[in-house]
Amino acid sequence: MKVLLANKFFRQAGGAEAVYFQEREHLLSNGVDVVDFAMADPRNAPSPYEQYFVSHRDYHDAGGAMNRLVSGLQFVHSREAVHKISRLIDDTRPDLLHCHNIYHQLTPSIIGAARRKGVPVVLTLHDYKPVCPVYTRLNDGSPCSRCASGQFRHVLTNRCADGSLAGSALMYAEATYQRLAGSYEAVDRFIAPSRFMAESVSARFPMDRISVLYNGVDAEAAASAKDEGYILYFGRLSAEKGIGTLLQAAEQLKDTRVLVAGTGPLEQSLQQRFPSAEFLGFQDKASMQALVAAAGTIVVPSEWYENCPMSVLEAMAAGKPVVASRIGGIPELVRDGETGRLYEPGDRVALAQILTTLSSAPAERARMGNNAKSVAIRNFSHSAHNDGLMAIYQNVLSSAPAS
Repeated sequence: MKVLLANKFFRQAGGAEAVYFQEREHLLSNGVDVVDFAMADPRNAPSPYEQYFVSHRDYHDAGGAMNRLVSGLQFVHSREAVHKISRLIDDTRPDLLHCHNIYHQLTPSIIGAARRKGVPVVLTLHDYKPVCPVYTRLNDGSPCSRCASGQFRHVLTNRCADGSLAGSALMYAEATYQRLAGSYEAVDRFIAPSRFMAESVSARFPMDRISVLYNGVDAEAAASAKDEGYILYFGRLSAEKGIGTLLQAAEQLKDTRVLVAGTGPLEQSLQQRFPSAEFLGFQDKASMQALVAAAGTIVVPSEWYENCPMSVLEAMAAGKPVVASRIGGIPELVRDGETGRLYEPGDRVALAQILTTLSSAPAERARMGNNAKSVAIRNFSHSAHNDGLMAIYQNVLSSAPAS
């Protein structure tokens, strides 16, 4: 089998890339011939196919009216990406194209390019882009479903792109163009990392073209026996992540450390408002693993439709109980009372009560953590994920018409 993997970043840049590189490593280690397609960047990992990568493009620094116009057009449809992936397909003859985070720099136009070459396409839904032009399903900070059926005018009327009319118009133009071009309609199989994601896109795409495949985590590694009792949040410091709710709830706790690892737009304001919390800033992989290993409880207080957050899976793999909001795909991962606790998003009173109880109950934390580790091994391990991925590939290839 030869698989063409497309992702705009060929470096670690977020959760989508963590999944992308884990799958790529699995394919290579199992004798699959992997072809890379991405955006050129000096920070990229090495690839024998970098000559085919599209030019580096940063849409946050377009500069000048004409440059912004040209960038806007390329944001919607990249002729360069279509040309280069077509040449790459001709030169390598892959059996299948698997797209991950392809938006803006590569654009979904590469899907149609592959299908015109007779190559079936799989797309992992790391976010809600096909049913939400701004991909987050947030409208003025609140969860939203107005565009779920493909009626994208709401992004324009509600100025969903950070309140910007110009930015919202560009997002509307992009979504409308891809719908008219039938880019997503040309996908043979969508991979949804949660049932919630599958149901979220089912108004636009039939369920028989959607396969649920949870993200994988290194669940086989030894669980941490440490428990220093502190509460840990790690992730982006932004409003939709619910970090403000957590820190308000934590003010009710006594004699319990609250550690916050990560950066984001709220970092400075949160430090000023909540001086008792310990803000650690960015942490590299090894430091983050050590923080998780010694934590008493991991909190994921999200107030947007999380898909399959790696923070939950990493905590479970380390044998830690997870306290999380009941939203998006999170309840599919956290079993209330068994591997952690769930509460309604934004309910800081309920969150404070849960954290107060757990902070004085190390035996209960250990029980939930052990259960979480067992569930992670059984349901969310790399091996389970990779087996599911290969089954999807085989199914797509067996269903594809002969080229």
